[in-house]
Amino acid sequence: MTVFWMIFFVILVVIELLTINLVTIWFAIGALISAILSCFSDNILLEFIVFVVVSGLCFLLTKPLVKKMKKKPKIPTNLDSIIGKTGRVTEAINPNEVGEVKVAGKRWSAISKEPLPEDTLVIVKKITGVKVLVEKKEEN
Repeated sequence: MTVFWMIFFVILVVIELLTINLVTIWFAIGALISAILSCFSDNILLEFIVFVVVSGLCFLLTKPLVKKMKKKPKIPTNLDSIIGKTGRVTEAINPNEVGEVKVAGKRWSAISKEPLPEDTLVIVKKITGVKVLVEKKEEN
């Protein structure tokens, strides 16, 4: 049975090497431990149980670590980077009508829930399609 577990281990390692994600590494470790166990035991049921338990434990113990390693910080794109920034109304904005604001040196089509005359300072709240939703900046 040792030969079976070693062949299974090699197949799982090859699959792991061919994929980018951790897909079979836990099962490969389980197969390796079962191969070692099969050198000392002829009990196939025991080897299979060890394979399942070791694979499951490896999965449960390493999954949180793998999640942390794969978690990438969200890097704002040009579009996202203007959310929360202050701009100035360059064309008056009326409810249900598109106006224009200048944010970070660029002009954007803008909408608002309230009327905003030219030269009003605004804050970009979100991006809706190709328009920015703005609100009047509260003065301190």
